[in-house]
Amino acid sequence: MSRVFITGSTDGLGLMAARLLLEEGHQVVLHARDTARAGDVRRTLPSAEAVAIGDLSSIAQTRELAEQVNHLGRLDAVIHNAGVGYREPRRIQTKDGLPHVFAINVLAPYILTALIDRPKRLVYLSSGMHRGANSSLDDIEWIQRRWRGAEAYAESKLHDVLLAFAVARRWPDVLSNALEPGWVPTKMGGRGAPDDMDQAHRTQVWLAVSNDPEALVSGQYFYHLRQRAADPAVHDAARQEQLLDICRRLSGIALASI
Repeated sequence: MSRVFITGSTDGLGLMAARLLLEEGHQVVLHARDTARAGDVRRTLPSAEAVAIGDLSSIAQTRELAEQVNHLGRLDAVIHNAGVGYREPRRIQTKDGLPHVFAINVLAPYILTALIDRPKRLVYLSSGMHRGANSSLDDIEWIQRRWRGAEAYAESKLHDVLLAFAVARRWPDVLSNALEPGWVPTKMGGRGAPDDMDQAHRTQVWLAVSNDPEALVSGQYFYHLRQRAADPAVHDAARQEQLLDICRRLSGIALASI
């Protein structure tokens, strides 16, 4: 039995992953953005161990979320599932002055990775849209460029793979992988999404808890329980370190080297 924390687990793929883990007999710590959502998910999944609360668009609340999780005890795995989509028509700015998409999709998982007591496994949700995204990191905050929601989302998903692979390289005692769940008909994906909803949540659960040899790897990218090639840019160690430096500067939090 494993203890797993899942961000963004009040609905969508996070909730589906939590339900599957509970059905398999694992302990699950859920995450909700606010107390109202926490109450809803407690009623939906009453067998969950706990619900940690924090708005991932806020650096301060993400710090507090990490403290809540650490207070509950050491985890076996963290699934970084929370994310916002590519339909934001303008650059929505958080209280910290960052683009909403970057704050939630990239900086929050970085902060949680740095501050949550190191688990055995880390799983980061990306997207097939990361392939071909701008990998320069030159204007990661979208200050100089005209806002394009789809491009900002695609870049954030490339950053998630960079983060997963950077952690795999820095922390050899942790299994750190990324995956794409497919374009599925969630609230984010939309009703017309063509991928299989029943398969969308299974890879993150498998990477978090399975003892299959194929799951006991690190620094890999997956789709539907199989390794898949990621964008070549994510394998550049210098680019990985550049992203970590940016996240450290913006958050004031450093990621340990070993």
